[in-house]
Amino acid sequence: MNAIKTSAAIMFAISVAGCAGNTISEQNIQTGAIPQWDVPTQVIYRIDENRYISMENYDRCYGDSYYVDETAGIRTRLWRGNLSRYLGRLIIADPTGMNIVVPDAPAESCGDRGCNVYLSYSTDGGRTFKDMKYMQSSYPTKASENYSILVAKDGFYVAEKRSQTTDSTYVIKYPLVPNIDLDNPYPEGVKGEGFALSKKSLPPLRTPSGQDRFTCDASIRPSNLPKEK
Repeated sequence: MNAIKTSAAIMFAISVAGCAGNTISEQNIQTGAIPQWDVPTQVIYRIDENRYISMENYDRCYGDSYYVDETAGIRTRLWRGNLSRYLGRLIIADPTGMNIVVPDAPAESCGDRGCNVYLSYSTDGGRTFKDMKYMQSSYPTKASENYSILVAKDGFYVAEKRSQTTDSTYVIKYPLVPNIDLDNPYPEGVKGEGFALSKKSLPPLRTPSGQDRFTCDASIRPSNLPKEK
């Protein structure tokens, strides 16, 4: 597994092509005033009746995203960006409710060398999140169409379709246990795995709500936009 794990220095680096992911860590170094838009909250991904990811203070789906668990009283800010640019599948099906994964796929063009693209994961029911690089691409939004992320009780699967052939999908399973840092050596006895989908099947996981993709109504715009001169 060490071969597929990325060092902390690389995980949080900005590629030489100049593209940076909208990770939780990076939200803390963003500068400039953020406008306050008068828009209704959108639920862009629903796990079940009480758990969902919301978009708030946005314009054309670019805004602040939150993980919300109404039953547990959790409301955790993820980042400022547009999560609906991730065009792949996302299935959150951990029956314990502890494991949550939220991918990003910024629309920037990153040049020939590509840029680092991140997902955020939680092992404490969404109270806290850590970041992990899961993709490097010159066009992350387009590339995300080839990804499926499935979250289970013991970890999450990142499946990438690498070509148009039926046997081209490769899967990496990352373990999730309380407080795990996927950027460092795993605790003793905890392992991940990688396999071709042609050799082994993914488990039949399903989000309780049935949703498996982000949705957002980009036609909704604030009424208090500054007037054009």
